Amino acid sequence: MSRMLYLKASPRGSRSHSVAVADAFVEQWKAVNPGAEVVVRNLFEMELPPFDGDRIMAKYNIMHGRGHSLDEKRAWTEVEAIIEDFKSFDRYVFAVPMWNFGVPYRLKQYFDILIQPGYTVGMNEKGYFGMLEDKKAFVAYSSGGVYGAGNPVETYDYQSTWMRMILGFIGITDVVSAEARGMLLDGRDARRSDAVVQAAELARGF
Repeated sequence: MSRMLYLKASPRGSRSHSVAVADAFVEQWKAVNPGAEVVVRNLFEMELPPFDGDRIMAKYNIMHGRGHSLDEKRAWTEVEAIIEDFKSFDRYVFAVPMWNFGVPYRLKQYFDILIQPGYTVGMNEKGYFGMLEDKKAFVAYSSGGVYGAGNPVETYDYQSTWMRMILGFIGITDVVSAEARGMLLDGRDARRSDAVVQAAELARGF
């Protein structure tokens, strides 16, 4: 049975457009997959360890077989626990609002912890390769403006482009999405409703 991890990268709760779209996806997926497990986590409520100097030192000392202190080992164990938790799922849902044309800092911090050589990314003579194959992801995007193809500011979108790149980097290439764009513009209610409907439709075949 599939296990789904639903990660909310918005602190806005019921007022979040990306969460509303992701919620619709998850509810529909649960309806067509009765008994499947869904674990919901809000990245702004999780205790994510800072990937600071101590953990970087621990990482390289342990990876290179060098001596390391108990504090370093404990720090790295925290990182490993988050990675192993993430890898235990085969389906992922992300609710991702646009912040300053990119993703919220807590989501970036989460991926900074997850992406580690030998855990989620490998390397050979051809370069890097993702280690998390045969997994799927759905991403619900929201933004105040509109950044579609042909728009004069489409290159400002470092949100969806970064998400596609970073998921692909760790091997998750089967990714679908629904977008609630223009949430600060007229007609936002209709656009949000369209995104909710699209998310529910995508969930049926996910």
